[in-house]
Amino acid sequence: MSKDYSNQEFEVKRICDVCVVDAFLAEYILREVDEATCSYCGEVRITLPLTDIADRVETAFDEHYHRTSDQPSDYEYMLLADRESSYEWSREGLCTAEAIAGASGMSESVANDIQEILADRHWDLESAQMGEETAFAADAYYEEKSVSAGSYTDEWILFEASLKTEARFFSRAAAAHLADVFGGIDKLTTIDGRPLVVTVGPGCQIDHLYRGRVFQSDDTLTAALKRPDTELGPPPAKFAGAGRMNAPGISVFYGADKAEVVVAEVRPPVGSKVAVAKFEITRQLHLLDLTALPKIYESGSIFDPGFGRRLERAAFLRSLGKQMTRPVMPGDEALDYLATQATADFLATENKPLLDGIIFPSVQAREGRNIVLFHKSARVEPLDTPEGTSISTSVGHSTEEGWETGYTVYEEVQEAQGSNHKDVAEAQVRGAQTLYPDELFLTDPLRVDPSSVVVHHVQWVNYHCEPHAVDRHRYTRAAESDSSPFSFDEDF
Repeated sequence: MSKDYSNQEFEVKRICDVCVVDAFLAEYILREVDEATCSYCGEVRITLPLTDIADRVETAFDEHYHRTSDQPSDYEYMLLADRESSYEWSREGLCTAEAIAGASGMSESVANDIQEILADRHWDLESAQMGEETAFAADAYYEEKSVSAGSYTDEWILFEASLKTEARFFSRAAAAHLADVFGGIDKLTTIDGRPLVVTVGPGCQIDHLYRGRVFQSDDTLTAALKRPDTELGPPPAKFAGAGRMNAPGISVFYGADKAEVVVAEVRPPVGSKVAVAKFEITRQLHLLDLTALPKIYESGSIFDPGFGRRLERAAFLRSLGKQMTRPVMPGDEALDYLATQATADFLATENKPLLDGIIFPSVQAREGRNIVLFHKSARVEPLDTPEGTSISTSVGHSTEEGWETGYTVYEEVQEAQGSNHKDVAEAQVRGAQTLYPDELFLTDPLRVDPSSVVVHHVQWVNYHCEPHAVDRHRYTRAAESDSSPFSFDEDF
């Protein structure tokens, strides 16, 4: 038995951009300048030899498809052997020509010709004599490979490990990895068209945030009621502790889209009080939405050599949101937050495009969303408080029935003296917020609404748990020297 490798019919066939259908392959053909008659539509167009397109198909199938087994698995053999089973085995996938047509959109005649070209390449005498199937044979079947995160997961694990055990600062490898993961992420969308980078601020769906603070004494609470811009806003750098998205000393704005989410996130003890205020976003900011990552969708052509890498990236991003927001046990924050802190710094200062913050799901409130605004976008506009204003508060009053809680803030202002009455307030706020040179001329992105402040008295806490019963068994140990509760025959 012999095989003709010099099939002259296919060597002379040419195909145009219209007949390949796939946009990437069409563009690939149009890079040529020579026109010739297309062997499939008969039109004189820019064409390529069909064998060149077959090369692309072969490469794409090696990366994105696999040949299915022509034999049932052990489990399927068991089902076939079961006389009471109605199971009928059929091979997974599509036959080679159908798989090529389905992947490329090319006509049946083109797909059949490409199948024959590739079958010729992979045919060998020894396999034919043994009756073994070879790649791209007419009766072979193919199906798409499942997409995995591939090397992205491995690189992320190395990135986390290097921060924990080698260096707290960026290495070139770490920066390159983050650039590969997040570069151009504003161009990606979910399968239903949601962008991964959302714009918030005036005229946008999200135009305000809520932020709160726990208080265990009325003295500190009343100070916050007087100046919610400084006391409920981001802390000064010297008081900024480490968080999921910030290193110690880096002041950022942690907020939420709902007031009740804020109360859950600050995890107040019973008997404490939580003051929550609304902060208006005064200019447009761009945030990475981690809640959209599970539905990320990457479109493209399997004939594009870079498409496989983009699919791996999308697969990794689908899981990254959970990795970045997984609950961290108390005491483990110092190490477990390193990767997310470094990622936030990179997105704020190095990524293309630069981002202002991150939206991520709350781990304390099931339906809630948290928003962190990076340091450069975490400044709060000072309250418009005239110079010399005296501020006092009341937390309630006595009645015949007893004490009645009620929070009131009183502002006693002096008559206008013609000075800029925002100077004092602005100096106070600026003293609590470190500014870098490139931030001095930017508009403050946040403005507190002093009339929105609400004090929540924490009376009890409710936990939502998933119970798992524990089975307990008792058995009698045999009296023999063998302490095992089980007996075995000596002969197997």
